[in-house]
Amino acid sequence: MEMGTLYRLSLPLLFLLTAVCLVESATLEFSETDYDFQLNREGQVFFSLSHPLNDSAVLSFEFDTHTVISPIPDYTVEPGVTKCNITLHGLNAGRCVISVNSTSTELENLENAFIRITVVHNNALVTLSAVIGWIYFAAWSVSFYPQIVENFRRKSVIGLNFDFLSLNLTGFIAYAVFNVCVFWIPVIQDEYFEKHPYGVLPVAINDVFFALHAIFATLVTILQCFIYERGSQTVSRPCVGFLVVAWAFAIITLCVAIFGKLAWLQYLYFFSYIKLVITLIKYMPQVYMNFKRKSTDGWSIGNILLDFTGGSLSILQMFLMSYNNDDWSAIFGNPTKFGLGMFSVLFDVLFIVQHYILYRGKPAYEPIVGNSDSSGYA
Repeated sequence: MEMGTLYRLSLPLLFLLTAVCLVESATLEFSETDYDFQLNREGQVFFSLSHPLNDSAVLSFEFDTHTVISPIPDYTVEPGVTKCNITLHGLNAGRCVISVNSTSTELENLENAFIRITVVHNNALVTLSAVIGWIYFAAWSVSFYPQIVENFRRKSVIGLNFDFLSLNLTGFIAYAVFNVCVFWIPVIQDEYFEKHPYGVLPVAINDVFFALHAIFATLVTILQCFIYERGSQTVSRPCVGFLVVAWAFAIITLCVAIFGKLAWLQYLYFFSYIKLVITLIKYMPQVYMNFKRKSTDGWSIGNILLDFTGGSLSILQMFLMSYNNDDWSAIFGNPTKFGLGMFSVLFDVLFIVQHYILYRGKPAYEPIVGNSDSSGYA
């Protein structure tokens, strides 16, 4: 074959390869990641392309479960179109994730194109659940202050157990470390989404605020213990031993994570385990102290009433959401979270019984000069 002929044949092929290389890939993005629909109602889902396609592209939709939303037929995106929408119909209450696939070479990064769908029985219950959430968030946030006011009024912290305060501070620090790191540190978020590609971060801004505010309020209460009369009350040796073990565990696992032998996300989960254990035991010293003194004087019942309100509403919200989403995994599939809520409420009930029934009308505790009891009991 002559060189001129070879040149004439290869020139169009060269132009074709150049044109293919110059075609810019488009990305598909949904207007929202999370959509809520009411049962047996239709709704619109909107998505757009970063720039128009040169050729038609057929999109297919995949479901992680086929019982929530009616099947979606393949969708054809025509050349020159950048904004599209599809209609969804809720079949059953529940949740599902819908991802997108296409054979078009002009579309890229479709693994990031997905939506989470929630179908509920009634939208009014969604609003009610949100209102309940803000009410119990406010109740829990305010619950620290009756004890602070009580201490200020009495100019004394006798009757307030120091073990409870110490455990509470460590628990909220652990809770804050987990929330702050997951909410603000991109590396931690990347690890989370690597394990849960279609998941939602388990921490919201109100969780961060609550944890930091709880540390502040607890530190104010501890400061009052240094200022006001406290008798001979101290932190008990078993409590000190537990705290030493907890913080030693946190420091050792931190060193392991720094040397790359432990994922940072897993390290943060260890902090959540510390918070879990403390939630189980922190009320026990105060219950025993009230029992031994046969009095709740110095222990604010306002704190307990607000905590009981918050805990009860939190459990009520869990039931409402489980019914509305037809998903009882929040209760029966996650017994730890539900059990902790019930455990705290039961302790609140015990404190209420101590204050209003068992030790009602008991005379206020008067410190005895020279009393060597480390708990400050009469």
